[in-house]
Order: sequence, then C-alpha cells, then structure tokens
Amino acid sequence: MKNARALLTKYKAGTCTAEEKMLIEKWLLFYKASEPTDLTVADYEQLHNEIWRGVQKNTATKPVRRPLWPKIAITAAVLLVISFGIYWFNDYKRDLKHGVIIVNDIAPGKNKAYLTLANGERIALTAAANGKLAKAGGVQITKTKDGQLVYEISPTPNGKTELALNTIETPRGGQYQIHLQDGTKVWLNAASKLIYPQSFVATAVRKVQLSGEAYFEVAKDSKHPFIVETTGQLVKVLGTHFNINSYTNEGDTKTTLLEGSVQVSGPTKVILKPGEQAVLKPGDLKIRQVNTDNIIAWKNGEFQFANEPLESIMRKISRWYDVEVIFQNPELKNEIFSGGISRFELVRDVLKKLSLTEVVKFKIEGRRIFVMK
Repeated sequence: MKNARALLTKYKAGTCTAEEKMLIEKWLLFYKASEPTDLTVADYEQLHNEIWRGVQKNTATKPVRRPLWPKIAITAAVLLVISFGIYWFNDYKRDLKHGVIIVNDIAPGKNKAYLTLANGERIALTAAANGKLAKAGGVQITKTKDGQLVYEISPTPNGKTELALNTIETPRGGQYQIHLQDGTKVWLNAASKLIYPQSFVATAVRKVQLSGEAYFEVAKDSKHPFIVETTGQLVKVLGTHFNINSYTNEGDTKTTLLEGSVQVSGPTKVILKPGEQAVLKPGDLKIRQVNTDNIIAWKNGEFQFANEPLESIMRKISRWYDVEVIFQNPELKNEIFSGGISRFELVRDVLKKLSLTEVVKFKIEGRRIFVMK
C-alpha cells in the first residue's frame, strides 16, 4: 500500500480523522502481534496465509441480517490491516535479504548540546531560542540561526572581563559548533565535552580541556598560544586546523593535523606536519601518516571507514545513534571494513551498507543493535 507510511505519520502527529484513527489502531494490534523479535520469515508467511484464509472464509459465508455500513467498515478495516501487513512483511523480507532485521528504526543524531555557565546556569542549546542567551563578565553569548554558539566581548564599566570557565557538552546522538571569544571555531562530536574560558583577554595562553572528539580551527595569535588538554596529553598551537579524538573507550588518543604545525606533549614531545597523526598510548607517543579526509569525515556529516575493525565502527554508530551494541559473535569485532555513507541516514541504511559484504548481519530492537553472523 503506497500511502501506508503517510497514514502512519498522520497518526503519530495526531492529525488522523476518526475513521483513519480506528483503522490504524486496528492495524497496530495486528502489527504489534506480528513483530516479536523471535519470529522468522516462515512465521510471517504462516501468519499472512492464516489472515487471508480467514478473510476468504468470512467473505464466502452467507451474510446475516445486519445494517450494511458496519459490515462495510469492518471489511474495509480488515483489508487495510492486510494491506499494511503485506507492505511491512515485504519490507521486512527485503531488509532481511540485506542482512538487517528491523523491529524498529533509529534516527541519526542532530545539533544538541548543553551549556553550563560559570555561575552554574545550565542551558539546553537545542531548545533555546536563537539570539542572546546570556551575558556575564563582559561577554555576550549568542545562539545564531544556524545553531552555532558565539562569544563576543561587550563593554563593561571597568573595562575588564572576568576569568570564568564555561562547559559545553554534547550527549550521545548530539553534535555542536561553537565560536570561542578569540575567534577559534570548534566542532564537537557526540558524547564530548569542552571546558574553556568565556574570554581569553586576561590570559597569557588560550587553554581549553577536551574529552571526546573535536575539530579545531584556531584563530592565529603568535603572542597567545592555544593549548588543548586531554588525558595524558597537551596540544600546543599558534593557529592551525586539527582534530583530536580522545574518547576513553577508544584506548588511544589521536591528534591529526590538517594544516600548520602542532606540538603534542605526552611521554615525549613530537611536532606534527600536515597529514600526520600522533597516537598516544600508555607510555608511548608515535607519529603516522593518515588520510585526513577519513579523520574529519564526521565533521562533514559522513561516516568514512578505511580498513577499520567492525568494533571501532560500531562504537561510532553507538555514539551517533545513541544505541547499545551487542556482539552475539565476538569474533566479528575484528572484521575489517572500508566504505562511506552519510551520517544523516537512518541507522538501517548504515547497517545495510556493512551487511552487503555478507560477513555480518544486524538486528535492530529498541535502542539496541545486535551484531551476528
């Protein structure tokens, strides 16, 4: 049935007519009853055939004396149930052939973050209206129409600004872009946190603290170095573009340089050139050549995998779609994949891409993704 999805959308939005609502609710009873997680394709086919036999039997039976309209309504409801059932059953079979069993689908992440000011005030940036958010210590904080956070120095009676720290956090399934007071731009990936001064005017160095992942375009200032602190590492620049991945569950902290020069300090100190990545492990800091396009694909709205283990890929999917990943076959964690897809597709489409290798299959249930052979 071509308009099945449209009718479901109306139902969820509460815009159905009384008749449409009745028919949808009848179908939902059928659909919920036929979507338990342990059903196979054979189970679906058996249920489908039983429904058809029941309808054929009812239509062959001699009608009793009843008003005509209720019978027409009931027949229409049954036929609609069957139409929806066939539509979703065929959709289920198509996805099963692609290696993805779908009980429900999951939407991608979006621009979402929480800003905590130095005075403790917490602002949900997704819900906050565009325009001026707050003013403190001579700094005006504004949310732009495209969802960015901008800091600007405002005149104060004594001509000074306070040295106060703000915190911006993205949840799982969130990302955000911020313009710091010095003009530096920062893109935060999902499940990340940045602690920074609301103004750098009174500081000799521009120092911020990061956990998670962020891409930096640092405003040039030769007199005031910009320093990013992560667990066990300091990254010092004067003005350049780089990416830091410091998720605790990734094991390594990776700093990738796109242009300019970066000094990375850990167990030792290294200077990065464009196209190089510093990999920090406990007690070890090494440099390697990388494809920077793959590293910053997330910032440009894409997944890019290049000879990457499935376990690492699923961690990215887990953070962006805010899902729990369960490997039913642990040996699949080390399977290697390459490819790319938009981060703004439904999760089913991302998983289909991976399953085309016929090495792995997936099952989506609630906010859990099962990985299996």
